[in-house]
Amino acid sequence: MSEYRKEEITDWYDQHSESILSFILLMVKDYQQAEDLTHDTFVKAYLYHNSFNQHSSEKTWLYSIAHNLTVDFLRKRKPSKFFKEVFLLQKDNKDNNSLPEEIIRIKEESSELYKALGEIKDTYRKVIVLRKIKGFSIGDTAKILSWSESKVKSTLFRAIPALKKQLIKEGYLDEKTI
Repeated sequence: MSEYRKEEITDWYDQHSESILSFILLMVKDYQQAEDLTHDTFVKAYLYHNSFNQHSSEKTWLYSIAHNLTVDFLRKRKPSKFFKEVFLLQKDNKDNNSLPEEIIRIKEESSELYKALGEIKDTYRKVIVLRKIKGFSIGDTAKILSWSESKVKSTLFRAIPALKKQLIKEGYLDEKTI
């Protein structure tokens, strides 16, 4: 079993490590720390391989591990910032116009998009990255973040206008073209 587990985790690492690294990097904004947390994700997957019950794909399971490790890291590092993000209410954005999905696809590798993502609320960033950039379904995103599907939908509904506003603020988009 142990040799099979080692080979399977190695295959998963080859398939998913770059994607998981970029996901973690968007949250911690420190490349070395993101590498460490990516490594920890696969170590934890190896150690708890028996608990993988295949109710979801291995990619969803790995992202869930990565998310939980990263959240734990951020809680320890910035408890006051985490408290503010989780418990303080944000003002509702009255502008409900959606940012066209084409912009997100076109700018996937764009530094402008990642810079703007780094400036919006953490929960918004997570849901945009998982749903729109990484392409996870609503159900898989809910599993990764340990949220309800309705929370994923409502957060995404608020996140897209927030990202649009940030892109406009930084001068990457023109209000008149959107």
